[in-house]
Amino acid sequence: MSVRLANVTKRFSGEIHADDISLELEDGSLNVLLGPTLAGKTSLMRLLAGLDRPTSGRIVVDGVDVTGASVRERNVAMVYQQFINYPSFTVYDNIASPLRRLRLAKPEIDRRVRDAAAMLKLDDLLNRLPAELSGGQQQRTALARALVKQADLLLLDEPLVNLDYKLREELRGELRQIFGERKAVVVYATTEPPEALMLGGNTVVLDEGRVLQVGTTVSVFHNPASVRVGEIFSDPPINQIGGRVVSGEVLLGGGVRLPLAPHMAALADGSYRLGVRANDLFVTRSAPDAIEFDAIVELAEINGSETFIHVAHNDVSWVVQEQGVHSLKLNERIRVFLAPRDIFAFDLDGQLVAAPDRSIR
Repeated sequence: MSVRLANVTKRFSGEIHADDISLELEDGSLNVLLGPTLAGKTSLMRLLAGLDRPTSGRIVVDGVDVTGASVRERNVAMVYQQFINYPSFTVYDNIASPLRRLRLAKPEIDRRVRDAAAMLKLDDLLNRLPAELSGGQQQRTALARALVKQADLLLLDEPLVNLDYKLREELRGELRQIFGERKAVVVYATTEPPEALMLGGNTVVLDEGRVLQVGTTVSVFHNPASVRVGEIFSDPPINQIGGRVVSGEVLLGGGVRLPLAPHMAALADGSYRLGVRANDLFVTRSAPDAIEFDAIVELAEINGSETFIHVAHNDVSWVVQEQGVHSLKLNERIRVFLAPRDIFAFDLDGQLVAAPDRSIR
């Protein structure tokens, strides 16, 4: 099955929820919708599902215009952020419910339910009620109910956001394998760049109802088309620094000077908006050609196995992402290392003009 959106716009109460979106979703593909809250991810999913109709534009499935078709007329399944299960149904009955609505034979229903339960490790929980389950088990039940239908279009709207860190990591790995075994078009919404990278497939970067960039997840991450895409597809957001290219050197704001790396060699002298991801900055020498500069610690955030170190150098702020737990004091002076090969260059309008060459790493 293929899905095509042609110039789809959705307005509601004077606000634009989807702005002239055109997309091609291919058979068997995994498509990640990545964007901040209110970027338009849920609005786009509701349009794909048939829960809402576009104000203008068309939605075409396998060459058939389904723009006006309701959700009941589409072979679609959807999983939401919340653990939506029937409280009076057992896990077995929750999973079986869409199959019973399709009036399938009991042996076929039983086979599909048990296959889905085994896939999501619910075999021993089939006789329990949702209230007797943990949050992770409830969400597994909701996922199983969506998967068992074997829909052509599977929509998942931030399905792991309400789970704890350990459960999220566990389910992410399992879902990637499950998606790879299915022929459905899968659309998965998230606000988290690491989740998009872990899932792979294709990524659609959304912001304020507009599509900013579409491509394979890896290519979009390594080549953000604009500063805004770089912000959205970086966690924490990409460091932005004003700078200039002058006679074979890069002059960053705050007085940091670097030699011009090969990927920026074709840039004309002039002013640019330069970007560096936090994980490309280090507090120990990262590469033989890395330059160093002194910085003052403004904040150190410990996030699990990583520390986000907010520093300032000559009134220019940076965020450094270091592996491990680092205890740093406010106003402590440290050294920061940056390799010229890790700099993104954007023009003054914010469009990408040079990206690091990751093929040589």
